[in-house]
Amino acid sequence: MTSTEAAAVALQDHAALWSMGEIRASDVVNAACDALVAGLDTPGLRVLAACTRAEADYDIHELLPEALNELGLTFYPLASDAGQEAAARALARRILAGELTPREFTFRIHQRYGHELPLTERLAELDDEYDILEYGDRTVDQVDGEVTAEARRLAAHPHVPAEPTDTPS
Repeated sequence: MTSTEAAAVALQDHAALWSMGEIRASDVVNAACDALVAGLDTPGLRVLAACTRAEADYDIHELLPEALNELGLTFYPLASDAGQEAAARALARRILAGELTPREFTFRIHQRYGHELPLTERLAELDDEYDILEYGDRTVDQVDGEVTAEARRLAAHPHVPAEPTDTPS
């Protein structure tokens, strides 16, 4: 994957995580800056990257859909089903990159989606397993291994079709 492809994936992941309330708007602005440095360049991306932290919270709702559209990326409306799945895939990529531990990953998935999101149901079950390890015959390493395998499956899961982005919520 080229640096521009990696930057596009990172920006898409940050946008999905922001849409689901996982990260701050300023984190998306930082990803936009990284995308510019990596060689992606559109007018909307430049405007998004130029936001200050204070402006980001207010302006991202308007600027992010346009910047993503110019790059051929998807804006997931706040709390949408497709956005939830995209955010779960983004978190899966974070565990595979070593940015989250398996336990942190399952906890965040379980806390955010419970057992309601079919794509992440097994991760919610694995989070429950962490809570009862001392009473069973499984080890932390065994559950960690299963979580990592599930993260690989999730990260490789095909992207769902985008929901309309003409009118951001």
